[in-house]
Amino acid sequence: MIEKPQSFFIKTECLKATEANGYRRELGESDGWARYGSTTAQGTLYLAASGVHGPWFLALDHAGVIEELGLPQSTIDGPGLGRYAFDNLNLLYEVLPRVYQLAVSLPDAPLAEFKMKTKELPQNTETERWVVQRVGQDIFRNRLLEYWRGKCPLTGITDHALLRASHIKPWRDCDTDDDRLDCYNGLLLSSLWDAAFDAGLVSFDDNGWVIFSPQISDKARTALGLPITNLGLNAKHKTFMAWHRDKVYTP
Repeated sequence: MIEKPQSFFIKTECLKATEANGYRRELGESDGWARYGSTTAQGTLYLAASGVHGPWFLALDHAGVIEELGLPQSTIDGPGLGRYAFDNLNLLYEVLPRVYQLAVSLPDAPLAEFKMKTKELPQNTETERWVVQRVGQDIFRNRLLEYWRGKCPLTGITDHALLRASHIKPWRDCDTDDDRLDCYNGLLLSSLWDAAFDAGLVSFDDNGWVIFSPQISDKARTALGLPITNLGLNAKHKTFMAWHRDKVYTP
């Protein structure tokens, strides 16, 4: 049974957990569920507990985050679209950073930030349009760093200076800002993999495994090395990747 109203201890631990993970807006409590929001992440996060020793409960109302987490859900009644149970606080703390990373990336959080930052910027000249594009690309990169957990999934490289925000369907070829700022239209790749991907010398199949173009040299292929894993593409990635294989990849 959920403790309601929350005791001072439960309330304090919930507040500590959310403040440490990007949800710093207290939105009240109802039926033992404390509600929190964020100025940077979309959706609402709810926390509850059965007592000092748990179990602890998390509820989310962000469908995109729930889909990406892929965790087994609890049958406990409560708010949101999905609820999860954790035997202790440590297990809850392991999940919360990923919740925030996904909530600032999906589905249209980057687009919302882009519109806010560029609504007053002129776009009459080529230079002005380039400035707007630069703003969008910076937002896109920052969100890809969150979504891909700050590392190239193919090499494991985490040095930000060596990571590139790779559009699957390039900015110039997108018809809408929705596609340009969609994190599912992006990969976070090390610089060499990004160059090969952009040049069409590599692409990826629907399972996220690399496809090498016959045009790539043996020396370049050796330098790239074999990926440490596949990309684990979401279904929404696959639509953009199919475009890349058709329009950019060199068979």
